[in-house]
Amino acid sequence: MEDQKPEDFKRELGLLDGTMLVVGSMIGSGIFIVSADIARQVGSAGWLILIWLISGLITMIAAVSYGELSAMFPKAGGQYVYLKEAYNKLIAFLYGWSFFAVIQTGTIAAVGVGFSKFAAYLVPPLSDENILYEIGSFKLNAAQIVSIITIILLTYINSRGVKNSKIMQTVLTVIKILSLFGLIIFGFILAAKAEIWNANWTNAFSSRAFNTESGSWMPIGGTALLTGISAAMVGSLFSSDAWVGVTFIAGEIKNPKRNVGLSLFLGTFIVTIIYVLTNLMYLAVIPLDEIATAKSDRVAVVASQYTFGDMGTIIIAVMIMISTFACNNGLIMAGARVYYTMAKDGLFFKKAAVLNDASVPAWALWIQCVWASVLCLTGKYGDLLDFVIIIVLIFYILTIYGIFILRKKMADVERPYKAFGYPFLPFLYIIIASAVCISLLLTKFSTCGWGVLIMLTGIPVYYMTKPKE
Repeated sequence: MEDQKPEDFKRELGLLDGTMLVVGSMIGSGIFIVSADIARQVGSAGWLILIWLISGLITMIAAVSYGELSAMFPKAGGQYVYLKEAYNKLIAFLYGWSFFAVIQTGTIAAVGVGFSKFAAYLVPPLSDENILYEIGSFKLNAAQIVSIITIILLTYINSRGVKNSKIMQTVLTVIKILSLFGLIIFGFILAAKAEIWNANWTNAFSSRAFNTESGSWMPIGGTALLTGISAAMVGSLFSSDAWVGVTFIAGEIKNPKRNVGLSLFLGTFIVTIIYVLTNLMYLAVIPLDEIATAKSDRVAVVASQYTFGDMGTIIIAVMIMISTFACNNGLIMAGARVYYTMAKDGLFFKKAAVLNDASVPAWALWIQCVWASVLCLTGKYGDLLDFVIIIVLIFYILTIYGIFILRKKMADVERPYKAFGYPFLPFLYIIIASAVCISLLLTKFSTCGWGVLIMLTGIPVYYMTKPKE
C-alpha cells in the first residue's frame, strides 16, 4: 500500500482562504494585551498609535516584498525555499531549525497558553494558578494542560486534510474580524468620552516611561526614548507576525502566482487597519494611565468593561478564545509544510516528507505538536516571545535582501509580480528591522541573546546531519 500514498498536495485553497489564513494567524491575543506595555514604555497617545502604525507599515512592506518571491517559487515551504534559492542550504536549514526549535512551536505554545488564560475567566479551575502536580522546581498547572489539549486537537483536525481546517480557519477568522469591529464600533458609540480623548491627546508626543515599582511616570528622550520604542515594538511586531504562513502552504493554493502575494497584501492591510482602529478606540475610552496599568495588561478587558459593564470581561474572554484558537489553527497548518519541504531536501526527519491519505504531512504535524507541547510545559512563554522576535526579524531581513540577490542571480526568471516600491521600500524595511534587532540585542540581551544562540547551534547540527553529497 505504501506506494499509493499521495505524492503531492491538493490545491484546495482560494484567495479568501489565503487571506483568512494571514489574518487569522496574525491576530492572536496581542492586540488585546500589548498596548499596555507599549503605553508604559513610551507614555503618550501619539507614540502608542505611531508604534502600531510603523509596525503595520513595515509588516505590509515585508509582505508585499514577499509577493515577488512567492510568485517566483509557488510551492510548499515558502520562506525556507526563498532562503535556499537566494543563499544556500545552510542558511535555509538555520531558518528551518530555528523555526522548529522556537519560532513556530514557541508561538504555538504562547498562543495556546493565551487561550487557556482567558478560558480561566469562564472556568476558574483552568487557571495557571491551579497547580496539579509538583516535583522539584517543576510545576504542572491546569492552563498548561488546556493549551496542550487544544494543540493536540488542532493537530488532529489538520491531519484529517486541509479542507476541514480551511473551513474552520475561514469561519473563525470572519467571526474574529466582525467581533473586533463590533468592539471598536460599540466602544466609540457607548463608551467614548471627549474629555478622555482630549486628555490623552493633550501632550500627544511628550514621551515618558512608567516605573512599575514607584507607580510614577518619568520623562524620557534621546537614547531612552529609542530604547523604549524598540522594546515597545517587540509586542506590536509580534502581534503583526505570522503573516508569512500563507507562503508555506503555497503548494495547496489555487493560482499561487497571483493569490499568495494578494493574500499577503490584503491580510496585512486588514490587520493593520483593525489594530490602529482598536488602539484609537482604547484612547477614546480609557485614560492613558489606566491603559498602562491595566490588570495583567488586559487593556481590551478594561475597554470592554467601560463599554458593556460587567459582561465586558466575558465578551473579551470569548473573543480571545476564538481568536487564539483560529490563530493556532493557522500556525499549526502552515508550520508542518516547512518541515515537509526540509525533509524533501534531506534536512529533517525522513518521515516528515510523507503525505498521508488526506494529502497532508501528518508526521510533520505530530512532531510539531509534541515539541510545542513540551514548550508549553516550560511556562516561560513570555521569554519565548523575545527569543522568537529577534530570530524572525533576522530571517525577514535576509529574505528581503534575497530579493536583491535574486534580481541579479536569476535575472531572466519570470516574475509575475514584482516587489512594490523596489528597491526603496524593501531597503527601508531592512534598515528599520536591523535597527530594531540591534536595540533588542542591547536592551534585552539575556533573552534575545539566547534566541541568536539557538539559531547558531543549528550550524553544527547542519554539518552533522547533512546528507553526504
